[in-house]
Amino acid sequence: MRDLSQIHQPITDLFPWPQSPKEWEQYRLSQDQLEFFHEYGYLSGIKLLDEHQIEVLRTELEKLQDPEHPLNHLFHEYHSNESSDPNTVLFHSLGHWRISEAFHDAIWNPAFVMAAHQLLGERGLRFWHDQLFCKPAKHGGVVAWHQDYSYWTRTIKMQHLTCWCGLDDADEENGCLHYIPKSHTWGLLEKPALAGEMDGLKAFMTEDQLKDFNPVAIPLNAGHATFHHPLMVHGSYPNHSERSRRAFVLNVFADGTISNTDEELLKGVPVIPKGQKMKGQFFPLLFSSNLV
Repeated sequence: MRDLSQIHQPITDLFPWPQSPKEWEQYRLSQDQLEFFHEYGYLSGIKLLDEHQIEVLRTELEKLQDPEHPLNHLFHEYHSNESSDPNTVLFHSLGHWRISEAFHDAIWNPAFVMAAHQLLGERGLRFWHDQLFCKPAKHGGVVAWHQDYSYWTRTIKMQHLTCWCGLDDADEENGCLHYIPKSHTWGLLEKPALAGEMDGLKAFMTEDQLKDFNPVAIPLNAGHATFHHPLMVHGSYPNHSERSRRAFVLNVFADGTISNTDEELLKGVPVIPKGQKMKGQFFPLLFSSNLV
């Protein structure tokens, strides 16, 4: 029973690490994919997991959702239900990489780190934090429209990236992710309640932004991921289907990002003084060009 954040390399053989530049090539994104991301603010349909990896992570997720888990205190946040609507459920947590070997190693998944490395301009890649989002069948709650960086201004400069990966097939019926294409060009908006009113963010938008507010659904098969820019407006609607919608999120930033606060960056993490580089036990270097 240990805090796995002390280990900055894979623990299991669930995600084999390539041993040569040639072995890395299978994970590289194409130029067309990179251009799409920069134009629209997101890139979807990237396969990160095979069937075996999906099953292992589903099994681990079930254990992590137990509030009596002996390492529950290692979560930075743990919400059995973060929904503002008492009739719906949204399980949301941060910090499971510290507890589960499989989720710890998912951070070093070669398919993830190569794509993230490229999307961040092939700079060194550091871990920020992870999340779990689970919407049960029939009464799964919403994740309100928001921009991730509006919650992350305690770190600068803005050179972050989000990866959302499904452990169930996700579609419009069970509450898949939706994007507002090109909204990453709008600048930083106000910070709404993440599990509050779905359209709360609209109160802070301009007329032009509201005119361009055209949500696009991002259906994904289990094991596939979508990456998005830190200013991308995104959210997800309720799950009224007969199927669950479980997903994990990996948030990263480019090496060289610094703390913008003298307070805790995450609950339980020692303070990194304002102006100091983000590094150490909780923000490991995942990938850099000299590793290829």
